[in-house]
Amino acid sequence: MQSENETYLGLDLSTQKLKAVLLNTRLDNVAHAEVKFDSDLPEFRTTGGVNVGSSKNEFFVQPVMWIKALDMVLDRIVVQGADLSTVVALSGSAQQHGSLYWSRSGIETLRNLDADKFLHTQLDDSAFTMHRTPIWMDCTTAKQCEEMETAVGGREKMVEITGSRCYERFTGPQIRKIFQQRPDCYRNTERISLVSSFLASIFLGDVAPIDCSDGSGMNLLDVRTRNWSDECLAACAPDLSAKLGQPVPADTIVGTVGSFFVQRYNFNPACRIVAFTGDNLSALAGMNVGQDWLALSLGTSDTVMMKLDTPSNLQEGHVLVHPTDDGFMGLLCFRNGSLVRDIFKRSEANDNWENFSELLDSTPRGNFGNLALHFISKEILPPVKGSLRWNKNSSLASVELAKGVLKYSSSQTEIRALVEGQMLTRKAYASEMGFSFGENTKILATGGASANRSILQVVSDVFNAPVYIQKTTEAALCGAAYRAKYVLSVARSKEQCDRTPGPGSYYDFIAELLPHSVTRVCDPSKDSEEIYGAMVERYRAMVSFMLENQE
Repeated sequence: MQSENETYLGLDLSTQKLKAVLLNTRLDNVAHAEVKFDSDLPEFRTTGGVNVGSSKNEFFVQPVMWIKALDMVLDRIVVQGADLSTVVALSGSAQQHGSLYWSRSGIETLRNLDADKFLHTQLDDSAFTMHRTPIWMDCTTAKQCEEMETAVGGREKMVEITGSRCYERFTGPQIRKIFQQRPDCYRNTERISLVSSFLASIFLGDVAPIDCSDGSGMNLLDVRTRNWSDECLAACAPDLSAKLGQPVPADTIVGTVGSFFVQRYNFNPACRIVAFTGDNLSALAGMNVGQDWLALSLGTSDTVMMKLDTPSNLQEGHVLVHPTDDGFMGLLCFRNGSLVRDIFKRSEANDNWENFSELLDSTPRGNFGNLALHFISKEILPPVKGSLRWNKNSSLASVELAKGVLKYSSSQTEIRALVEGQMLTRKAYASEMGFSFGENTKILATGGASANRSILQVVSDVFNAPVYIQKTTEAALCGAAYRAKYVLSVARSKEQCDRTPGPGSYYDFIAELLPHSVTRVCDPSKDSEEIYGAMVERYRAMVSFMLENQE
C-alpha cells in the first residue's frame, strides 16, 4: 500500500532544457530542477538547445549533451532537498520526432554502468553510430517523405495507416535518410530509440521500448492496431522491425530502476519505470483533458489538442495514440498564432497588450460583418498564405465582392476581425477532425496568450463553451509524474489480486487528486451560437476564395 512519504519523479527533455520534478502522494511539488543546454552546457555550442547543420534546414543535437544534462539535473534536484530513495515510480516526457542510434558496444555499456563514474564519461560518442542526432526541427527529408508515401500507395493511405501524412521531421523519413546516406551507420545500429525511450533506457540500464503514443508520430506505426505497419517499415528501411523493438502501450511499467541509480543517487531498487512518451502527449496527460474538453494552446503557433474516439483522415492534422486511455489524440497546429497577434498589437494598439484588449472589447461580437484571415507565413490549415478582409457586403457572388477590402476604417475593427478569424479557423478544423461540440464542451486555454482575458472571451464566444485556465505551466513535466503515480496505482491494485477496487480512469483519478487545478474564467454570451454559427459559413467561403486565388 502507498505510504505518505512516497514520491513520484517526472522528467521532461524539451528542446532547450532538461527539467525534473518530484511530487508527493497529493501531487504537490516537493523539489524541482532544470539544466539549460545553451548556458549550462556551453561546450556543445547549441543555440536554443540545437546545433545548425551545414545543409539548409538541417538541425541536430549531440546525444552526449542530453546524457550530461541528466547527470546535472539529478545532482541539482538532490541539492534542492529531494530524497530520491522515496521515489516509487518515475516517468518522462521528451521532444517528439528525434531519434537515436545505439551501437552494440553502447548497449553493452548501458547494461554495465559504473556508479563511481559520471554517465557521460561512459555513454560517450562510442555508444551511438550517429553522433549527430536529427531532431524535430530538421526538414531535410522531402525526398524520403515522397518515396515512403508512394511506396505505401499514396498520401491518403499513409494518413489512414499512421494518422499523419509523411512529415519531414517525423522519424520514419529521418531513418530512411540515414539508411540511404549513411548505410554503414544504419547497418551497425543495433537499436533505434526516440528521445523519450532513450531517456527511459538510461534509467532502465537497457534499451527501453518505444511507447505507442510517441511511436505514432513516426509514420511507421499503425494507429489502429498499435503495432508497426509492415508496409511502412518496408517503405522506410530494411531490417527495421528488429532495430525498433516491440512497441508498448504508454501505461506499461517497463522495469525497475537500474543499479547505477540505486548506488549513485540512492534510488530504491524497487522503483518502477513507466514508459516515457512525447511532450505533446505528456502535456495532454498533465492538463488532464477529458472527453468533452478541447485544449487550446495559444503560443507562437497555436495548437489544438482533443480526445477522439476514432481516427480522422484529415491530411494536415495528426492522429496519435492517446497516452492515458484506449482512444486517440487529435493534434492540429496553426503557424499564424501569437506572432500575428503581436504584429497587430504593434501596428494597431501602440505595441501595448492593454490597448489591444481595450480595442477588442470595444467592438461587438460579429464585428458588424467584418471578418479577416491573416496568414502571414504559409499556414498549415488551411494551406494558404496572405490576407483577406471581408466586410458585410463581401461574398462569393462576384470576384470583385470576394476580394474584400484593403483595410478597415478603425483599429478596433482590425483587431476583432483578426482574433475572430483565428478562432473560427481553430473551431472549423477541430469539427472537421471529429470533435463534436455540444452543451458539455469545455475549453482549456494554455500558452502565453491565455493570460489575455479579452482574447479568451472571444474564444468562449466563438466556440460557444466556457473557457478554463490551469495553474500549472509545466503540463508536460507534471504529466510525466502524474502518469507514474496512476500506472503504479493500477499495478498495485492488480498485484493485490483485485481485493481492492482499481483506481478507475486516469481522468477521474487525477481530477479527484487535483479538484482545483482549473479555473473557469469566461462564459459564452447567450447569442454566441446565433452569431458565430453563420460566420463559420462566411469563413469557409473566404478560405475557398483564398485557395483558388493563390499565387
